[in-house]
Amino acid sequence: MAADRRIVIENCAIATVDANDTEYASGHVVLAGHRIESLGAGRAPEDLENVVRRIDASGHLVTPGLINTHHHFYQWITRGLATDHNLFDWLVALYPVWARIDEPMVRAAAQGSLAMMARGGVTTAMDHHYVFPHGSGDLSGAIIGAARDMGVRFTLARGSMDRSEKDGGLPPDFAVETLDGALAATEETVREHHDSSFDAMTQVAVAPCSPFSVSTELLRDGAQLARRLGVRLHTHGSETVEEEKFCHELFGMGPTDYFESTGWLGEDVWMAHCVHMNDSDIAAFARSGTGVAHCPSSNARLAAGIARVPDMLAAGVPVGLGVDGTASNESGELHTELRNALLINRLGAHRERALNARQALRLGTYGGAQVLGRASETGSLEPGKLADLVLWKLDTLAHASIADPVTALVFGAAAPVTASFVNGRQIVEDGRLLTADEDAIARATRDEAQRLARIAAQG
Repeated sequence: MAADRRIVIENCAIATVDANDTEYASGHVVLAGHRIESLGAGRAPEDLENVVRRIDASGHLVTPGLINTHHHFYQWITRGLATDHNLFDWLVALYPVWARIDEPMVRAAAQGSLAMMARGGVTTAMDHHYVFPHGSGDLSGAIIGAARDMGVRFTLARGSMDRSEKDGGLPPDFAVETLDGALAATEETVREHHDSSFDAMTQVAVAPCSPFSVSTELLRDGAQLARRLGVRLHTHGSETVEEEKFCHELFGMGPTDYFESTGWLGEDVWMAHCVHMNDSDIAAFARSGTGVAHCPSSNARLAAGIARVPDMLAAGVPVGLGVDGTASNESGELHTELRNALLINRLGAHRERALNARQALRLGTYGGAQVLGRASETGSLEPGKLADLVLWKLDTLAHASIADPVTALVFGAAAPVTASFVNGRQIVEDGRLLTADEDAIARATRDEAQRLARIAAQG
């Protein structure tokens, strides 16, 4: 939309998630082009020029769009498998299947993953893709193209693995890259697709998979590559007790110390999970500004444990929320993570004081923007920020009797999304995508899942 064209949203509750947690019981938001122009209490001024649309959002809560900080899109076509496994056994069961993915499969899986998130309020997504079987096609291009077509702001964490079964790792030998090949392909992806501008729709991060699937050289050289190119770094860290044991046996130190020794702590780094962190680990993350993608549903699904999110937040660690791959979180949408982050953390040491509704909403919005390095652009509703926001319908049976709208959103059932805007463009209306055919995507993902299952069975 042209910068001088305005959309006015009014008569809604607003949770800005700004630094002061400013809220309005009944207020308005004015979008001008792809930016938020103004917001405040009451109705918008009547004399605004070039208003192309006025939305009466009575009965709604407006929030920043949700931001997903960790995912594996390709897993959309392997949902419902290995449902009673811990992480290592789950990986052993599924790597032989994942090692046979190709470009059409990845494209369909990316469309399915993105569609599920977008229709549920996600405006910024990311994908950590690290499986590149030999001869599988342009997987990065397929993922980025799916996000572009969906209209979602997107970060591709270009992953890699070079430690296969023959080197003591978990992936099959034909599913990993060489050290030099992985670094060269990652650099090519950054140079071709990364956009560093304020309103970028596509960014790329450097993302070797995990300590038990990559070499020390790939971690160290990957960090140097990312900093030379000026992009962020992402990986898995401290997800399970087995990983802790693996690092001590192989490297003589725990995961956090190992990451620090390879250059993997810093304000440009965020790690997924971080479940098994001691006080020293949390202090190192806080001191260095290293971010965390908290994935409560996946951590529960794989029996990994409860991350110490309240302690991380108290120490000043940036924390966002992640769906994680849908082979370990079959629902595939982020609203569930608001609720599960709050509930699961209350099972930990802090009990009912662990997290409240507004802290959970902040994890899913501004916290996510922080760990993706985009907090100056999105994650809160403030004049000058990008027009990424969601209208949640809270006047139906599911929520109408809950007086506080933020409590209704976080504690209640998944709220219907009446409208979702990315960069000022509406991509969801009344719970349906405007940018893609959901039924066609469902058919494509089913077909590709069945094709993958047949190929894996033959292999």
